[in-house]
Amino acid sequence: MTSPDVVVVGAGLAGLAAANRLRTKGHEPLVLERSDGPGGRVRTDLVDGFRLDRGFQVVLTAYPQVAHMLDYDALDLRPFDPGALVRVGDGFHRVADPFRCPGDAFGTLRAPIGTIRDKRAVLKFRARVLKLDLDELFIRPETTALERLRESGFSERMIDTFLRPLFAGVALDPGLDFSSRSLEFLFRAMAEGDVAVPRRGMGAIADQLAGRLPERSLRYGAEVTAVAKNHVVVDGSRVETGAVVVATDATDAAALTGGEVEDPGAHSLTTWWFVAERTPVNRPVIVLDGNGTGAFNNLAVLSQASPDYSPDGRALVAVSAPATGVDEAAVRATLTEWYGGVIDDWETLRVDEILRAQPVQAVGEDPDQSVRLSSGLFVAGDHRQHPSMNGALTSGCRAADAVAAKLCRDC
Repeated sequence: MTSPDVVVVGAGLAGLAAANRLRTKGHEPLVLERSDGPGGRVRTDLVDGFRLDRGFQVVLTAYPQVAHMLDYDALDLRPFDPGALVRVGDGFHRVADPFRCPGDAFGTLRAPIGTIRDKRAVLKFRARVLKLDLDELFIRPETTALERLRESGFSERMIDTFLRPLFAGVALDPGLDFSSRSLEFLFRAMAEGDVAVPRRGMGAIADQLAGRLPERSLRYGAEVTAVAKNHVVVDGSRVETGAVVVATDATDAAALTGGEVEDPGAHSLTTWWFVAERTPVNRPVIVLDGNGTGAFNNLAVLSQASPDYSPDGRALVAVSAPATGVDEAAVRATLTEWYGGVIDDWETLRVDEILRAQPVQAVGEDPDQSVRLSSGLFVAGDHRQHPSMNGALTSGCRAADAVAAKLCRDC
């Protein structure tokens, strides 16, 4: 086979972003992926006609790199309601963004979630993060997300009943130990745009990016066992190349690079996919456990957001916990507390236990880690940027730019 300009190891979002960016710069990359399709975690499987993503996932449409690289119209994004439905005590209470859902403002004010002072703190926090540009946001003094919320005037009740489950559902860190910069970035994205899913599932995102590449550029079922500056070993054969981009998760990148890439650890996620004859929620809204005593953190009816997730009109319910090893009986017990005995008739389609759902981002960690290693390898992934879809795509583009600059100097 002809030696490719660049080999990209991994067809997750970072690898696909790198390959697409390299092609715009006149290079012909070869993407090697050990699984049978693109996307990494961002994939959708058909199970009995239902569309099951690899764990509950959403698109934050205000993410700048995501908006730049994806064709939202082609994805036919279906938004959830801004805000959330929060379980507090024995009831559910709507908490909405008053700027985007003014009709829900009165109900939000009356919800037993924090005080009037907390509601004012939300408005002040929102105004501050929207005033900063993104470069300023990522160089601000840093602490944990929890400490930033406390510094911003939020009461412990507001944090525990709403903000903790809200951000635990995105950052998968219920302790809120992740960077305050990421917290503000997430809050800004939620305030500016929608939380949505593509009409035909999250896998449509990876399919769109992969579809822009020639078929010859993608090889699936390809196991890369060794990498070096100018070659890889795949399925026992050595492939020479001008540059190598390792675009795997941090654990695999650390193994392939002999520890040159540091593995920061990962947060886990379990999602239970249930089918119900009747939907427990009549709106496309994310439901949060504000009591903090249940077996899971959040619930969403995907078929309410996009009917294409279900083949027959029954409700497809995703119930998620930022943990693994959670007993389904405990999950069903919490659901029964919420919705009653009808839960007994819910069918379990699949349980996704994802050990490496998102890399840990510790306070003090550089959000723009170098994409070029001292060995001459290049690396991409949200573990090099910030843990998000935006971080994965951004790091892929940064790695591609660094490769193109290197190849230009070498020619």
